[in-house]
Amino acid sequence: MVPAIEIRGADKHYGSLHALKAVDLTVDSGDFFALLGPNGAGKTTLINLLSGLSRPDGGILKVMGHDVVRDYRQARRSLGVVPQELVFDPFFTVRETLEIQSGYFGLRKNDEWIDDLLHNLQLSDKAEANMRALSGGMKRRVLIAQALVHRPPVIVLDEPTAGVDVALRQSLWKFIQRLNREGHTILLTTHYLEEAETLCRRVAILRQGQIVADDTTENLLQSSTSGKLEDVFVALMQDEGELAEP
Repeated sequence: MVPAIEIRGADKHYGSLHALKAVDLTVDSGDFFALLGPNGAGKTTLINLLSGLSRPDGGILKVMGHDVVRDYRQARRSLGVVPQELVFDPFFTVRETLEIQSGYFGLRKNDEWIDDLLHNLQLSDKAEANMRALSGGMKRRVLIAQALVHRPPVIVLDEPTAGVDVALRQSLWKFIQRLNREGHTILLTTHYLEEAETLCRRVAILRQGQIVADDTTENLLQSSTSGKLEDVFVALMQDEGELAEP
């Protein structure tokens, strides 16, 4: 089976900063995978390379077997990304935003799926509200809906629950777990290590642009005397004298 995400030797510089250093990573189709690391470790840079927001300086990155540089159209169609930043167009309603996003992928009759997204993300009563009128948590729900509107087989969630309320967090994970059961591959970055510990079957940890751990969640937990992912993470960061902050 073709891996959902295949990364070989991914390298990226920003001036004198070597953000990614020959990163190798494979995410199997249908997996629920956590990519963890402290701030500045290279997580968002790696996501930017996968999504086409940045070009790699070296290496090969593929989404569902499609090279993100040479076969970028199919790679983009195979991927849905929820970014950290709250980026939105203030001139449209929630429904219009999702209809426009559908149009980017050539989807003309997508109303049923849009209604499903609105329902599952608790946005139905905000469907005709202007994006400017939404709270931060509501805007984040719309970003999630935008990433899912073309039903991508691979979904990347970059800190999706940062700063959101408990109710949204619970409803979001219930919906994402449903999508995973239906065959979607999930790649999650989060600072809430208990989320990764509970939800993800496999975990990779980035430190200073390099993968320092890549194993099943079960094996990583067994490697800690406390049986907690947080202690595994802290130990790996302290090896280099870094701040032990996820």
